[in-house]
Amino acid sequence: MKDLSYLAGKPIAILGAGGIGKAIAADCVLAGQEVVLCDIEPFAKTTLANLQNGFRFHGNQTNKFGFFREGVAKFQKITTSVAEAVKDAEIIIIALPAVGHTTFFKELLPHLRDGQIIHIFPDNYGTLLFRKLMREMHCEKQVVVGGWSSAPYGSRIESEGPFLLPSTRIIYRAITLRGAALPMTDQEVFLESVKYIGAMDAITHGLGPVGGNTVMDTGFSNVNPILHCPGVILGVGAMENYGLIYGDNKNDFSIYCHVYSPTVSKVQYAVYQEECAIAEAMGVGIQPFAKEEFFSRSNILGSEYMGEGMHVPYEEVYEMALGTGPFSVNHRYLTEDIPIGCHVFHELGKKFGVATPIIDSMIHMANAMLDRDFFAEGYTLDYLGIGHMTKEELLAYLHEGIYTA
Repeated sequence: MKDLSYLAGKPIAILGAGGIGKAIAADCVLAGQEVVLCDIEPFAKTTLANLQNGFRFHGNQTNKFGFFREGVAKFQKITTSVAEAVKDAEIIIIALPAVGHTTFFKELLPHLRDGQIIHIFPDNYGTLLFRKLMREMHCEKQVVVGGWSSAPYGSRIESEGPFLLPSTRIIYRAITLRGAALPMTDQEVFLESVKYIGAMDAITHGLGPVGGNTVMDTGFSNVNPILHCPGVILGVGAMENYGLIYGDNKNDFSIYCHVYSPTVSKVQYAVYQEECAIAEAMGVGIQPFAKEEFFSRSNILGSEYMGEGMHVPYEEVYEMALGTGPFSVNHRYLTEDIPIGCHVFHELGKKFGVATPIIDSMIHMANAMLDRDFFAEGYTLDYLGIGHMTKEELLAYLHEGIYTA
């Protein structure tokens, strides 16, 4: 195992100060690390506001091994300058919605140094975009870049009326997470560097990180399109009527608690089967889930963060999920998981000869529900820089970094 002990005590740069970015940053600070938190305009006006007294990190943090940490974190530096944020950092964490990847990457690339290690939470094919932009911008720095199938926890920024508070509630902590580097020749360094990220301590001291079979694996293993898209589409009536017809508090709604059912789980399992078929045709990995893991109120989310065997039966209330929403169809559960997650599967299915009727139907339904055209808006394989490659060329790129132009 490569010795990365030089990373101990080095500042960490967190790019993106949304819900996940601030949570990761606060967790690292509470673990004793120096953190520089960065966001760029126009987002920074909102995301970096009200942090003068620190940022509160708290919540149940449900996990099998009882790992727990809370407190008020004060960041070493808060900045809107990417150059300033990464100047002294050896580890750079990018934690933001995929829609912001290209903007942030273009800001970051001119300021990279040899040897830096970049982690993307969640990856959402960000590693492919990162390497593509490196080629286009003629950036030849020797860096390691990889991504993760999810964030280290489920969290919610707290609010009071119209105001976002400097506080996040951590609902659960992951004790394992699936990640991969691009190319796979950097995998050992990428996974070893996890030990020097405080926000990954529950994983390091839990079941540990799992190395995916290429960064396509981390894209396939992002459970959000499986969980969110059928849940919102099939449960939109319950969501929009909750607090009206049903008479309950609208803010208690959760697709896990109030939508998931055996029939919804059938659709979610069908989406997973289509993803597995694509992964097999491509010769890449995907996180394995048994069929029975889908048929519970926690679905495969429980297995993802708690390990195999975690499930909440349909007849029980999934207390942890109460109030997690979504409360509108105009939510990242559709606006991100359809054009990125589902549309990439649609494109890959066409390229590798795998039918995706269930995934395609969700895109059509989301188009109608949001008056948008996600077939036109969605990520394409050309946008990711891989549309022209044969299967053999793509695998050579993913594993060895040999790019065929």
